[in-house]
Amino acid sequence: MKLKNSLSALALSLVAGVATAADDVTLQLKWVTQSQFAGYYAAQDLGYYKDEDLNVTIKPGGPDIAPTQVLAGGGADVTVEWMPAALAAREKGLAMVNIAQPFKSSGMMLTCRKDSGVASTDDFAGKTLGVWFFGNEFPFLSWMGKLGLSTEGGEDGVEVLKQGFNVDPIVNGQAACVSTMTYNEYWQIIDAGISPDELVTFKYEDQGVATLEDGLYALEENLADPAFEDKMVRFVRASMKGWKWAEENPEKAAMIVLDNDQTGAQTEEHQIRMMGEVAKLTAGSNGMLEPADYERTVESLLSGGSDPVITKAPEGAWTHAITDKAL
Repeated sequence: MKLKNSLSALALSLVAGVATAADDVTLQLKWVTQSQFAGYYAAQDLGYYKDEDLNVTIKPGGPDIAPTQVLAGGGADVTVEWMPAALAAREKGLAMVNIAQPFKSSGMMLTCRKDSGVASTDDFAGKTLGVWFFGNEFPFLSWMGKLGLSTEGGEDGVEVLKQGFNVDPIVNGQAACVSTMTYNEYWQIIDAGISPDELVTFKYEDQGVATLEDGLYALEENLADPAFEDKMVRFVRASMKGWKWAEENPEKAAMIVLDNDQTGAQTEEHQIRMMGEVAKLTAGSNGMLEPADYERTVESLLSGGSDPVITKAPEGAWTHAITDKAL
């Protein structure tokens, strides 16, 4: 009798275990583990994903990792990506959909040395400008198109230097300007010994060419599955809870990021400073994409001169179906 009761209890526990098993979600980050993604690490460490019955795996990115390709290959359920790259991929046949937009503002800018002769955008002609590629070049190309500057070089154009994910070209004099983020590479230039007084910055936001960054994207075909949609609703809800906590607790959030950095490459000072700057970009967002911000991004990408990033206004590139239920 005791054996029978024990087997029954075991069977019930196994059934209960199956019923309460957390749903797996894999998130692909756009870059390496750093405070740019603090909201997701906070949501994981503080148990917000667990509270939503989710088992979330966060995969860091890197210079050889393209989030769109990872998503296309089934290596992630959802990815952090910039909208220009997502819309370009969509036009080429990869049906990425923006399901949430934690970043309200753009942190992208071009940082230039004053001693290179650059004081305004009128001085770009004839200069060498460092540009990130792998999808990050799209906002830059649109901007140059609006300025009427060729990216093929020459006195009336700009020489594009394919910039690595560092600031070496401006430090060693290879380029007059380099691509930077307000929360990361700009400070690397400062840390390299160049003072703010020696620099001039051009924020994409101020130039009217800012495009949406660090949105959450999933594949259209997956979103058609109600079970997958439900997972994304819970994922976005927990993620935005993590982001708002990180905004309010920047130093603690930076420490969580450092705890999750497997490379040991990040420093406390840099991550705390980064989190402070990132909080300025997520401020004002509850996770729901503002249609006006989307339209501004599309307009910028369509106005890229003779070689625009996208050739027509996308359809179905974003949805409020997830955030309407999550928030």
